[in-house]
Formats: sequence, structure tokens, C-alpha cells
Amino acid sequence: MFKSHRRSYRKPHRSLPLPVIILAIPLVLILLELSVRLFVGVTGKSAELAAYEGQPANVTAYCLKFLSQTQKPYDGLSDRGRLAAQPSLAGGYKLVGNQKNSFWQINEQGFRDDNPVPLEKPKDEIRIFLLGGSTAFGQWSANNQTTATIAKKLEARLNERVAQQRRSPQKYRPIPLPVYKPELEKALTLPPKLREGQYRVINAAVPGYASGNQLAQLALQILPYSPDAVIVLDGYTDLMLPSNKTQTDIPEIDSFLNNAPGHLWAYLRGKLTNWITDTYLVKAIQYWLLRPQPSVSQLSLVVPEKTAPLEQHLATDPTELQRRVARYHNFHKQMVKLTTGANIPLVIAVQPEITGRGTSKLSRDEQKLLKELGAVYKQRVQTGYAQLEKATRKLQEAFPKNVKTLYFYNLYENFPSRAFYDAVHLTEEGNALLAEKLYQAIATVPKLQVAPPKKRGIGNDNEG
Repeated sequence: MFKSHRRSYRKPHRSLPLPVIILAIPLVLILLELSVRLFVGVTGKSAELAAYEGQPANVTAYCLKFLSQTQKPYDGLSDRGRLAAQPSLAGGYKLVGNQKNSFWQINEQGFRDDNPVPLEKPKDEIRIFLLGGSTAFGQWSANNQTTATIAKKLEARLNERVAQQRRSPQKYRPIPLPVYKPELEKALTLPPKLREGQYRVINAAVPGYASGNQLAQLALQILPYSPDAVIVLDGYTDLMLPSNKTQTDIPEIDSFLNNAPGHLWAYLRGKLTNWITDTYLVKAIQYWLLRPQPSVSQLSLVVPEKTAPLEQHLATDPTELQRRVARYHNFHKQMVKLTTGANIPLVIAVQPEITGRGTSKLSRDEQKLLKELGAVYKQRVQTGYAQLEKATRKLQEAFPKNVKTLYFYNLYENFPSRAFYDAVHLTEEGNALLAEKLYQAIATVPKLQVAPPKKRGIGNDNEG
């Protein structure tokens, strides 16, 4: 047989020149962007997608957006959040007044409250101010209208107590007390009555605040409003804040001022990132396909200087931890002195944290959180909280009549439901338990109880 020597003819393959490929890429992306915009417009999803910021709506709502004194965003800092804050000469930063969205409302004084707080207190109003960071503020709470936050739940509980006293006065300690011993002993077993009036618990907490911020806030902003009691719920941020800082400040401000080239690069990088993430193509992929979720570190620390695992924010050696706890103790000691001088009861509560939850009642989400946090984080937090407990105990011993201290680290050890959204922020059920514990503490404060009538002196019997 004869083999054919004729070769089959093949058309030579020509690859596209590199410049053509480079020019084609942006053209394809533009076509995809236009296609996505057309699809979104046809389906009526434009407003829904435009509101999406690459994270769940409640996270965007509670993220801080730092503004200058002229209400302009800082170049180089993210402006993706909705909760606006601006510099404060006393306390690092403060919440901008008169802002509102579907999750929260900030009144004209910068408090999380639906209505303004007049400087002159109404005659029948009993004011209790709640100070602290994001846990006290009510991070991730659904809104202001429901009793979702600690402040709202506590306020409702106190006013409910006053209503109960009016309905069933026999269930409470009579005023004046009986004279005869059997009746007196029986009366003393009953709970004392709280002062009559309209209780108002004002949520003055600010996400990210540490004890240094709260001390300045108490001295310069809170005391002029004549509080009848002050509650401070904190501790966690002080463990996270380096000892060379006295308070939480607007992040990276110092580095921006001291490093102009770095600031410029951060500004340009931020602009490019925003331009990319604001495209409908990227938003659509994230919103409908990827659904990215913030890490437990991003959720727990609302004002991070750097996006690092939480364990890296905690003190790595005993000396640094001692300095942080000493700062916490000293600032709270100054709070005690301020409130004592003004004759205002002070309750200091160490806030709860997820590693004090135990293991028997954990929800599936809480199990995932603890696994993500890791063993090193747990060990460092437990060591830090043990030191906070000692510090608050010293305050109680030094000022037994002027301060009440509470330690809530293990508060949810046997809690039957999910208590934590992240390391420190509580569910509505978690807030309810904490508010109840604060109510029980407030109800034992003598100044908030009905005072017994003053005994008249012997010489006064013949007056008149």
C-alpha cells in the first residue's frame, strides 16, 4: 500500500496581541457592569442594592463614621458606617446629635434616646444615666422603640416597680415602720419602696468608649444634668486598649498627622477601593452570591486601630496587663470621687464576655464564635477579667457607702438561650437578664428608696 505523503492543511492559530487583551478587559467589565445595572433596574432592585455596603444592614448602621468638626469625612478613613461621630476635646470623640435611622436614634445631646434631655430636670423625674461602650449602647439592637436595649429594659422595670407599689402597697415595707417588735420584724422582711416618680434611664453610652472617655464624659457632660444615679458598664475596651493611651480616640489620626505620604497613600487606596466596591457588578456578586460576614474581631471591637485577631489586642505580658488594669482602677476611682462629691450613687459593673458563658448551654452560633476566638484569646481574657474583678473589689472596699460594684463575667454561665452576637455584644434576651440584675442593684441604693420620716427632737414637741 502506498502511504500518502500529503499533509493535512491546518489554518495557523493566531493569538490576540497583548495590548488588545489589556484593552478588552476593561471593555468586558464595562459591558458586565452595564448588564448588571440593566438587570437590577428591570427587576426593581436598584434601591436595595444601592443601600448595600458589603456587609449586613445592621452592621453598616452601627459602624462608626468619623467626621471632622465641619462634618466632613476624614480622608483615608472609611465612611461606610451610619453612626456619625466627631472629635471631642474632652473625650476623644462623641456622637453627633440629631441623627436617626431604622436601628437607632440619637437625640440632640448625643444620647441614644428618642427625646432631648432638658438641663433642668422635671420635678417628678428620677434620672439614671447609663455610661459605657458598645455593650451598654446596645450594639445590634433592632431599634429604640422596643425595649431591646439595656437602658430601655431597665427604665421599664423601674417604672413597673413604682406601679406595683401603688397597686399593692402591702407587699412593700411600710413608712413609717411599726413600733412593736413583732410587726417591725415582719415589716423589715418586705422590700423597701422605691421613690415615687417617673424613672428615666438615659443611654449615654458611646461605642468604643473606655474608662478614660467615660470619666471625661461624666465630669463635663453628665453631671450638669443632675442625675439621681449613674451606672457604668465597661471593662472590655480597657483590656484591649494599650496602656500608653488614656482613652479611645479616632483611629489613625496621629499617624495621619505624623506621616503625610502614608496618609496620602491611604487616601488614594481608600478612594480606589470605594470606587471598585461601589460598582453594581461587585455589589451584586457580594449581595446575592458571596454574602460576606464581618469577622468576630470586626464585630467586637468597633474602633480598631488595626484589623487583627482579638487576641493580639490583649496584653501579652503581665506588666502591660497590670498597667491597663491600673488605668481602669484609677479612672473609676476618680468617677467615685466625682459622684460622691455630688451625692450621686454610682454603680460600676464589669461587663459580660462570651468566654464566661461556660460550655453546657452554648448555642451553635456561640460555639462557632468561641472556636474562632481560640484558646489564646480565652486564656488572656480570663486573666484580664480576674484582674478587673480585683480592681472593682478594691473600689468597693475603699468606698463602701458611695459605690456598688458588680461582676458580670459569668452572668450567662447557665443561660438557656443565645446570649452573645460576638465576644461582648448581647442578644435582646441577654440584655433582659443584665437589665434585671442592674434593676436589682439599683433597687438597693438607699438614695433611690423612700426615706423614713425624720425623728423630731424632744425640744420640738412643744413648738408652735
